[in-house]
Amino acid sequence: MSLLTHLLACLFGMGSWVSINGLWVELPLIVPQIPEGWLLPSYLSVIIQMANIGPLFVTLMHRFHPGTLNETAVIYLIIVLGTVASFLLGFFWTETVVVAGVPRSVALLVLTFFLSTVDCTSSVTFLPFTMRLKPQYLTTYYIGEGVSGLLPALVALIQGVGVVHCKNNTVSLNYTLNTSTSASTFDLRAEYQPANFSVEVFFFFLTAMMLVCLVAFLLLNYHPSVAREQPNTFYKNGVKDKSLTKGKSAEQRPMMDPYRAENPEQKSSFGSGSYSWMQVFYIFGILAWVCALTNTLVPSVQSYSCLPYGNNAYHLSATMAAVSNPLACFIAMFFPIRSLVLMGALTVIGSGIGAYIMSMAVMSPCPLLVNDTAGGVIMVLAWILFVLTLSYVKVIIGVILRDEGHSALVWCGAVVQLGSLLGAVTMFPLVSVYSFFSSGDPCNTKCP
Repeated sequence: MSLLTHLLACLFGMGSWVSINGLWVELPLIVPQIPEGWLLPSYLSVIIQMANIGPLFVTLMHRFHPGTLNETAVIYLIIVLGTVASFLLGFFWTETVVVAGVPRSVALLVLTFFLSTVDCTSSVTFLPFTMRLKPQYLTTYYIGEGVSGLLPALVALIQGVGVVHCKNNTVSLNYTLNTSTSASTFDLRAEYQPANFSVEVFFFFLTAMMLVCLVAFLLLNYHPSVAREQPNTFYKNGVKDKSLTKGKSAEQRPMMDPYRAENPEQKSSFGSGSYSWMQVFYIFGILAWVCALTNTLVPSVQSYSCLPYGNNAYHLSATMAAVSNPLACFIAMFFPIRSLVLMGALTVIGSGIGAYIMSMAVMSPCPLLVNDTAGGVIMVLAWILFVLTLSYVKVIIGVILRDEGHSALVWCGAVVQLGSLLGAVTMFPLVSVYSFFSSGDPCNTKCP
């Protein structure tokens, strides 16, 4: 295998969600300077789901007009669009326009919609494009996708986003009862520290990352060493190109799979027919559930689950969770165990951990062990294991569907977006409309 191709596949995958992930981690610095305030996350959730019109269009084109949509051209288009939108955000994110008598961050919201369209559409274009590479490079792509969340988080840490210092706040109380008496109370007040560099610089960093993705995609298409790494079966615009098919060989399935027969009988008309329709629905059902959990349901309550244990626990859980995603992909590169039973078992384990995180968020600001160091340690470990197990499941599902052909990967991306949409629709009213969760103060969590 080519080390260059691995690197390019990773950098290509990194561009899939780097813009929106970067926008989320930058919110603590953006929110105080715009009229929407902390309503912005709610608006972003709605905008991101509206952007699913992109993957819906691509999926329908593949379904009803296979081979018509130029997949490579679409990828070039969305990468360039993401680059331009990130660059423009650096100049116009604070600009407001009066709408119905109220100032609104129209430029920020519109450019965010374009970024969301780019990232959502990448799910049904970037992943299917990996069919043009050997199967080993799929896990490398997933590592890059994980890095798209890790890298902005690390840069935000260097920037100093959300760093809080707890300072004494002395309040004097004066009252008169026959004699003049005074008293003082001491309280801790959270002070957010100024960033080491501006929001504009961060957006220009995101622009640079999109440019890196564009260069990686160019090289994946035209570099000679990458061409030598193409599989025997080549797909053009989602349709198998027989003129570029060298013949059937063992290179089609170079990764050992002890859970499948060498020449499996046709069980359904899906993909290669290796799986029955019941198994196909099982795989896609798990994929939708896992994506709902990891992309929207549980991340939407991360601050509620972690902040009661302190600001350090919150930042550590966010950072280590971001590290766990590419780590799971790295593990899957060497242990691509495609057992449907193992997939179900890991999903149950990850769901159980997610239920614990969700229950602590419901109990916020006074979850279990809130005044104990062990509580924070358990919460950080819970986030690590939650992301690690379910990210591994997502990669294994991608490996399975890659063997089933290009259209299977298109449906894989569509189901990823569907699961995320269902999770967002579920959590949006609970968090933003009914205020079901209460946030803990990192400096003044008073619980019995």
